[in-house]
Amino acid sequence: MSMSFDFSGRTVAVTGAAQGIGLAVARSFHDAGARVVAVDRDEDALTDSWSAAAQDTVLPIGVDVADEDAVTSAVAQAEAWAGGIDVMVNNAGITRDVVVWKMTSAQWRAVLDVHLTGTFHFTRAVIPRMRQQGWGRVVNVTSYTGMHGMVGQANYAAAKAGLIGFTKATAKEVARFGITVNAVSPNASTAMVAAIPADKLAALTESVPMGRFAEPREMSAAFQFLASDEAAYVTGTVLPVDGGVAM
Repeated sequence: MSMSFDFSGRTVAVTGAAQGIGLAVARSFHDAGARVVAVDRDEDALTDSWSAAAQDTVLPIGVDVADEDAVTSAVAQAEAWAGGIDVMVNNAGITRDVVVWKMTSAQWRAVLDVHLTGTFHFTRAVIPRMRQQGWGRVVNVTSYTGMHGMVGQANYAAAKAGLIGFTKATAKEVARFGITVNAVSPNASTAMVAAIPADKLAALTESVPMGRFAEPREMSAAFQFLASDEAAYVTGTVLPVDGGVAM
């Protein structure tokens, strides 16, 4: 899949970069010339996914994005390695699906801690240098579920809805510094999708106007556009890349 964007000289950090959308997006930035900070809490999967990459162009870091101190350490490590992070892609996510009256507080917190608090941790950590250099891109990953809800996913829906508000508020705060903050709402075949029971997955697939879930690599162009110089006047937006689901 050819890309016209050039990220030579940029450092791009992607969370959840061991598999699925995160891996595909991180690889696409790498192919476009960027140095990549690949972040995932599954260090073994991260090592397997990036073992063939050159050490001077990819920095894999095992991090639980919900751990504030670990995130601070990871950003410091990235700054020592490459001078700083120019593009931050907040993609890490988990699910703990259960109807709300059976949901435990631990299941609620786990999902919000990764999706919402993890995005806050990394965004807060990278903004100071972006402000200093007068350029930066933050791209968050939200979901159709955050706008419309889904049975059994009150925690996930709340987290993804919160990310939309976080994206818009942060975009207003940092716009004057040459930093944009946007979100992508994807619809791709990932491990989360694979875990959906077959009957429910069939119904979800039928609800997609294009009749299928995308491959993770099909999300890459949207992330690259929002991270590019060409998108300098685009901020605070949610870009659906979902085969028409949001129509």
